[in-house]
Order: sequence, then C-alpha cells, then structure tokens
Amino acid sequence: MKKMGAIFFALYANAICAEPLVHPRVCTYETFNWNVRQQRPVNVRTVTHHYSELTPEEIDPQTGCTVCKEDQRQIQVGNLKPFFVCKKIADAVRDTLERLLAEGETVLEVTAYRPGRTRNPLDDSGNRTGFSNHAYGVAIDINRASNGLYDNCVQFGPGCRLIQGGLWVPGKPETLGRDTSIVRSMKKAGFKWGGEIAGKQKDFMHFSVTGY
Repeated sequence: MKKMGAIFFALYANAICAEPLVHPRVCTYETFNWNVRQQRPVNVRTVTHHYSELTPEEIDPQTGCTVCKEDQRQIQVGNLKPFFVCKKIADAVRDTLERLLAEGETVLEVTAYRPGRTRNPLDDSGNRTGFSNHAYGVAIDINRASNGLYDNCVQFGPGCRLIQGGLWVPGKPETLGRDTSIVRSMKKAGFKWGGEIAGKQKDFMHFSVTGY
C-alpha cells in the first residue's frame, strides 16, 4: 500500500497542486456495451446526470478519476491526433510523450479515454457490462497497429492468439518491448505495461496504473 501511494504521489502531485479540487455540476459520457457474440459495440447511448449522483462503478477506485467527459483533458502532442485522458494524469502523459518525441522515438498513434463497457462480467445477451481503465481515462494505448492484444498467451509464442490491434514483431521501430525507451519512460511515469501483465493475455499497446 505504501509503495502504491508513493507512485500515485509522484504521478499526480503536479496536477493536484496546480488545479483546485472543483467538481463539475454535470457528468456526461457516451458509452456502449461490447457484445462478444457479435464482436461489435451495442446499446450506444449518452449518459447525463448530476455529478453528485456518480455511482461507485463510475469512479476508478485506484485514482479517483471518473467516466465523465468533464473530468478529462485533451492532449495535443506533436503531430499525434488529439486524445483525452483523466485530468489527474494529463501532465504526466503529456510531458512523457513530448520528451519521447523530442528524442526521436517512434510514437505514431495514441488512444486513451473510451468510456465503453468492455470488461466482464457478461450478461445473458453476451454484452460486457464492466468499465475498463480506458473508461476513466487512466489507460493509454500506443502504436496499436503494431502492438496487439493477445489471448492464450501466458508467455508470448506461436500459440498466442491475436484478438485486437496489429501483429507484435519485436525489433521494429514502432514495436514496444520491455527494453524500449517508450516502455521504460511510461513505467518511470508510474504506468505498468500490458506486455508484462500476468495471466493469459498480453496487451502490448497498453499502459495503465495497474497494467490492465
């Protein structure tokens, strides 16, 4: 617990000191359920309610970030397409990416805030009903086209099954690996890399506080 607290302090201290704790009046977000049978989003809808009515599932227990668009900040770095992250981690993400681009690192695309229900449990219709870390703006994907999400992959090898993103081919400039500058810099900023998560999935594009 002490170690986790130290990571959070290092990651968020500047943002917390710079911004007073003022909550918006309204919470708004566009969400959907990912249907595992149809392999597409369903039940696309806009949710709007008073900020004081946030439910526990709409708040990330690790960071306090929420699914509300009002709690997200747009990041514009170099020639990358703008993206949103939780305002609590925005400075750390922006500063890290700016430094990587200045050093000539191959950062081609970044996606982050995406408030869909893409995590289990499943309902009777095959819809995922849980928010992922992306829904709170606390996870980012880098170079998705060359760093896929694999299943059946306790250790990477021929048996791993690609389920999202592009093929992971170590050695290419845009490929993320344990010893690449992008992964090292993101870990230094307080994020864990999805390529090192335990279990049957390896998410090579993915960074979050928990790695998932």
